[in-house]
Amino acid sequence: MTLTVAIGGLGAIGLALARALDSGVEGLQLIAVSARDQDRARANVANFTSPPAVVDLSDLAQADIVVEAAPAAVFEQIAIPAISAGRIFVPSSVGALLPRMHLVDQARATGARIVVPTGALLGLDAVRACAEGRVDSVTIETRKPPRGLLGAPYLQANGIDVLAITAPTLIFEGNALDAVAGFPANVNVVAALALAGIGPQRTTVRIWADPGVDRNIHTVRVEAEAARLTMTVENVPSESNPRTGKITPLSVLACLRGLVSTLKVGS
Repeated sequence: MTLTVAIGGLGAIGLALARALDSGVEGLQLIAVSARDQDRARANVANFTSPPAVVDLSDLAQADIVVEAAPAAVFEQIAIPAISAGRIFVPSSVGALLPRMHLVDQARATGARIVVPTGALLGLDAVRACAEGRVDSVTIETRKPPRGLLGAPYLQANGIDVLAITAPTLIFEGNALDAVAGFPANVNVVAALALAGIGPQRTTVRIWADPGVDRNIHTVRVEAEAARLTMTVENVPSESNPRTGKITPLSVLACLRGLVSTLKVGS
């Protein structure tokens, strides 16, 4: 059986994913994409082996699987039609899901599924396993080159000029809900961790602007009854969007493969 796929957004994540699907993934067929600039979108997919239709965001729900890879501002324009139609919804802007958990109830009512990819993080299988028992604490520390944090509402609200930072600087400490509100384009990993573990209120987040690093570095620490976890990943930023790691579209692709694979590794 082949499942059809539609992608909302053709930026650093969406275009890379579209190209991979067009190259051929058993059990998956890309049929539609959407982007703010539809003419540019048509040009981007014109040379595909099987060019997908370029449609409005609401029309992505014609596919079995709808992938959101767009700015968080249009999250609901992709999510609501997909969930209303009972589709499999795969969000890249996981931070936009945290304040909209009513969508989970809506999905339950329509038969839709919301499948969150691991994204630029690691170890979510282990965190989910620990969360089946008692978990005392979950902490994530994120270090990014300053330019990878540009445009974050938290920085603007607090008058922080990250490009003027010359030494590693802790610019945020709080819970996951506040982190994704203040850094909606930068810390989707935080939302994924919170959903896998003990929730956004109990997940502690520290964000550093560090001019001495050239990768997006995430360190997760979990204290649980079943295990103590310490995990670090160093992601290479995307050339087209330094706020996104190169591994992110690969993670979404791996997630989609897992939906149709005969053999699936990991929970």
